[in-house]
Amino acid sequence: MNVFAEVEARVLAALKGLQAKGMLPEDLDFGAVAVEQPRDSSHGDLACNAAMVLAKAAKMKPRDIAEALSSSLKTDPDVASAEVAGPGFLNLRMRDGFWHDVVGAILAQGPKFGASGTGAGERTNVEYVSANPTGPMHVGHCRGAVFGDALANLLAFAGYDVTREYYINDAGGQVDVLARSVFLRYREALGEDIGEIPAGLYPGDYLKPVGAALAKEHGAALINMPEERWLPLVRSFAIDQIMPMIRDDLAALNIRHDVFFSEASLTRGGTDKVQAAVAELRKRGLIFEGRLEKPKGHDDEEWEDREQTLFRSTEYGDEADRALMKSDGTYTYFAGDVAYHYDKLQRGFRHLINVFGADHIGYIPRMLATIAAFTDGQVERDAKGKLKHWHTTGGTADLDIKVVNLVKLFKNGEPYKMSKRAGTFVTLRDVVDEVGGDPVRFMMLYRKELEPLDFDFAKVTEQSKDNPVFYVQYAHARAASVLRNAREAFADLEFVRDGTVSADLALLTDAGELDLIKKAAFFPALIEGAARAHEPHRLAFYLYDLASAFHGHWTRGNDLPQLRVIQADDRAITAARCALVASLQQVLSSGLTVLGVGAPEAMR
Repeated sequence: MNVFAEVEARVLAALKGLQAKGMLPEDLDFGAVAVEQPRDSSHGDLACNAAMVLAKAAKMKPRDIAEALSSSLKTDPDVASAEVAGPGFLNLRMRDGFWHDVVGAILAQGPKFGASGTGAGERTNVEYVSANPTGPMHVGHCRGAVFGDALANLLAFAGYDVTREYYINDAGGQVDVLARSVFLRYREALGEDIGEIPAGLYPGDYLKPVGAALAKEHGAALINMPEERWLPLVRSFAIDQIMPMIRDDLAALNIRHDVFFSEASLTRGGTDKVQAAVAELRKRGLIFEGRLEKPKGHDDEEWEDREQTLFRSTEYGDEADRALMKSDGTYTYFAGDVAYHYDKLQRGFRHLINVFGADHIGYIPRMLATIAAFTDGQVERDAKGKLKHWHTTGGTADLDIKVVNLVKLFKNGEPYKMSKRAGTFVTLRDVVDEVGGDPVRFMMLYRKELEPLDFDFAKVTEQSKDNPVFYVQYAHARAASVLRNAREAFADLEFVRDGTVSADLALLTDAGELDLIKKAAFFPALIEGAARAHEPHRLAFYLYDLASAFHGHWTRGNDLPQLRVIQADDRAITAARCALVASLQQVLSSGLTVLGVGAPEAMR
């Protein structure tokens, strides 16, 4: 039950009734009419913009429309008041019974409450993490991994057909560095004193078992091979050893992917998907042979002062055209990304979402240009030529790029330096082992992704209102405890029978109780809005607000015993309040599940 959609349907019915009476023109478009939460709750439960958005087309004063609509809605038995404010805003208050029905809907639908058909099954690809397979996940990968996974959960809950994807960068120079690093550890495993790890190679001890495994499989057979023979063999072996390590690291945060797509597969097995992508762009008149100017201020590894195969990305607002093939016929790194995204489109995805780190912001314009070119879409820029958004519009498919900012580690407000088991960086597993997966996930989502995040190990483990994950999980556990205690007080207590509320919810008349129901009622709309905006942090904020309201109401019961859930001499009111508590518990559980965070029955 989405209360906004429910009331909006009643508003539309009332508007059509006004048309039938000749009070509104017949050809009005009601597409912009919306019911939403008012900015100030003192104005009402819901607000409607109908009069404001219809006035121009109807050639009427907004207030005249609002007055007519108000009179019509007042005949609805669930509407307590419909007040016109200002030039024509309409504020609605619903009767208590309307909100009581929400409790029934939550308990009847259970985990499905809040789930939506907004996505209409549209195929959506969320690509996140996609780190070079050169070692364990480090803390820099953590935020993007959690954000991408929670966003995928959110979209799936909102009705999209979601594929979670990891792009394995196994065809670039970094994996050659990995192979040479592993080969050094291989020699060490065979008894050689390798001394200090040379600059430019990976020094972490995590490569020692990889080298030992290589020695076990091949013995000393690789020692006298020339590099051009052992390098591809060791590269493949190392990736096969590292990827399970990466999967295990991600699993520690309850993160999973449906597809692990190999970059090397783009040109493997007799196929050349890069060539196919370039051919498609050529067919669209977007490929030419030319020279690039040297970028200002820095050297560009893809720049060379020779004729190359170029993509006209400037046609879509990019600052420069981009090289796809060098003068020697080899593909650029960007060409692989072009082919990979073309492959996503070929697989039938309607929506593409890429989660980037803050160090990849400069790469955004060319990727937007790529998708716009393949889909006949647009990349919107302002009058000064700057990107308006990090997403494409208007095409047969779209790309949205989400950028997650840096995470800084603190303890008690001071920068925190952990042991670096990987040799040069703090691993994701280090952080999870220190505080647990739930605090890491929730706190990575308790900021908008583009804002810098200070992660304080002390704060995320303290049991206080200042620790959002504790506060929300404690609300769920408190609800579970209340229900356990109620059943001990009334052994045969029943408030739901066969999926229907059997308690008398009309007994829920306290303003605090009704406020809790209203907050829970907004959950479906919150899910839809967060899914459309690709913003899972909205859900984290909402859960904290709901938990805070529940704890606050509980505290009122300490001062006003008549508001406590369990009333030893009143089974009926106890049952009604238990129904309310169970509905809050369900919403908290569903929200935490979408975020990938546990919903404990008790706190230790």
